[in-house]
Amino acid sequence: MIKAVCFDLDGTLLPLDIDEFCKYYFGMLARKMAGHGYEPHALIDAIKRGTEDMYRNDGTATNEQVFWKRFCSIFGEQAKADMPYFEKFYETEFDKARVACGFDADAAPTVQRCLDMGLAVCAATNPLFPEIATRKRLSWAGVDPKSVSFYTTYEDCSFCKPSKGYFLDVAARLGVAPEECLMVGNDADEDLAAERVGMKVFLLKNEYLLNRSGRDISAYLQGDFKDLLAYIDRLQGAE
Repeated sequence: MIKAVCFDLDGTLLPLDIDEFCKYYFGMLARKMAGHGYEPHALIDAIKRGTEDMYRNDGTATNEQVFWKRFCSIFGEQAKADMPYFEKFYETEFDKARVACGFDADAAPTVQRCLDMGLAVCAATNPLFPEIATRKRLSWAGVDPKSVSFYTTYEDCSFCKPSKGYFLDVAARLGVAPEECLMVGNDADEDLAAERVGMKVFLLKNEYLLNRSGRDISAYLQGDFKDLLAYIDRLQGAE
């Protein structure tokens, strides 16, 4: 029996090649910020270095704080004054990056089916993006951001996948034990790591399935959204 389902976003609810998406998105952001004095290559390198620091976050600060600490170490403390320009980009330009994503017609109905079953649902996406960017990407997937309990963002998280701290924090925010959660994702390294804290895991098998480390995933439950719902039905039937 489970009480909550945690859905990954990029490559799971929202079909996309994360490398291609970031290339398109970073290009847009670099062109926008060039008008505010940021050399494109330097900006993209700084974002990547800030992202690496967020992956290493040990829980002592939010991912947002970690990112901006690195960013300001590169461009100076005055870079904080440019935060409104970045926020404006997400408000007015970021939606254009939707063209670098696909759409899975089964994603939103699967989320709704879980909600109809009385399960808590969260979008457990790696919290590397601001809230507004995560909210918009959920909408691109056809999921109403207000329908889920929460979605993880860089403002409100202090860990990243595959850290145990990330999954323990998600379970705590859902108000359930890790053993009562099911983590659904397309990344064998990041999403299957939820198993280490006791969560059940399901690997969404699609063209965007990631297995960078080449691990043996044959023993894990895998399939499409219909297979996922069948699995959840079996879990709940075992109550």
